[in-house]
Amino acid sequence: MPSVFRHDLHMKSAFEIPFAGLKVGTHEYEFDVNDSFFSSLPYSLVEKGLVKVWLDLEKKETMMIAHFECFGHMEQICSRCNEIVLVEVDAELDVIYKFGSLEEETNDDNLIMVSYDTYELDVSHQLYEMISLATPARPVHEEGECNEEMVELIAKYQVKETNKKDDDVDPRWSALKGLN
Repeated sequence: MPSVFRHDLHMKSAFEIPFAGLKVGTHEYEFDVNDSFFSSLPYSLVEKGLVKVWLDLEKKETMMIAHFECFGHMEQICSRCNEIVLVEVDAELDVIYKFGSLEEETNDDNLIMVSYDTYELDVSHQLYEMISLATPARPVHEEGECNEEMVELIAKYQVKETNKKDDDVDPRWSALKGLN
């Protein structure tokens, strides 16, 4: 696991699960992911938010199967008016933690090898990944909720596309139209 997701090596993380003493079966956990979680990650795409995460961890003899679900909101910058917009987060993630040698190669992003001498899981990376992937590529306010001044400025300086006639097109490009 990348060290960037370790909070403080001297302080126990709220996102570490000691599994060594767990019995075989399903165990439930809840996490509150808030501003302090996002600010502890140096390259976080999210700065502020409040997300509730539920984890069902099924421990077996040779592996653990984790099912994460989250719901909440985070603050993003509106792509239209550049003001803060609250974006809803609703996501799920399934991860398999398999006991074995860390040298074993795997191409599956949802399969994580866990050394036999490990006694706890730090799930902060998986939480961050799930929340980040739930972030929309282009967060925007609902219609009519954007900053009106900014919308007017954009309309004022936006380049309007003009209707070009086929006569204005370079003849080299018009020859390419017949290739389909």
